[in-house]
Amino acid sequence: MFDNEKITLAIVDDHPMILEGLKSLFQAEGSRYQLFCFTKGEAMLDFIQENRVDVVLLDIVLNDGSGLDFCKAIKQKSIHTHVLGISNQEERSIIFRFLENGGSGYILKNADAMEIVSCVEKALVGELALSKKVSEIMLSPVFAPVELPRLTKREKQVLEAISNGMTSAEIAEQLFISVITVETHRRNLLQKFKAKNMFELIKIATTNKLI
Repeated sequence: MFDNEKITLAIVDDHPMILEGLKSLFQAEGSRYQLFCFTKGEAMLDFIQENRVDVVLLDIVLNDGSGLDFCKAIKQKSIHTHVLGISNQEERSIIFRFLENGGSGYILKNADAMEIVSCVEKALVGELALSKKVSEIMLSPVFAPVELPRLTKREKQVLEAISNGMTSAEIAEQLFISVITVETHRRNLLQKFKAKNMFELIKIATTNKLI
């Protein structure tokens, strides 16, 4: 059994230098993380079947398969595990497929150390965790204009805060409302825009110049 107060983080990458670099990065965070490293996706799947894992940093291209498929398999075995892609692959279609397969976020390997740690922390609180470059890729225009819903003043404030990458707790503190109220606004915004997730919500809002 793992120490319940620690965050169990698994890193899956078949490049030893990258694996060691990511391991060192999170070791530098002190005893907050309990780390497990794998060079094969199948080994990760075997491990997660018997052990609790809070977050997986998963390379997209592995010697024994695709990270896209491994992401889906991990979520099937452990729905509460947050899976973050970490890759040099910048294609929008790959990023989007990873998120569709249950990924909680996507990080490019050229992201700086603070950005990588920040993405893991965002995933842990249920936020969509995209590195800065990935956000830029995903927010470039792709959606056709939609019929725009009417938003209340508060919904506009929450939408803008979400687009700035703020967590529900940070939004609640800024607007002097409860976290539960923020989560209600999030759900209402998704319904009004008919968006599947927060990324798509921000995309539609940005395309239509609402933020």
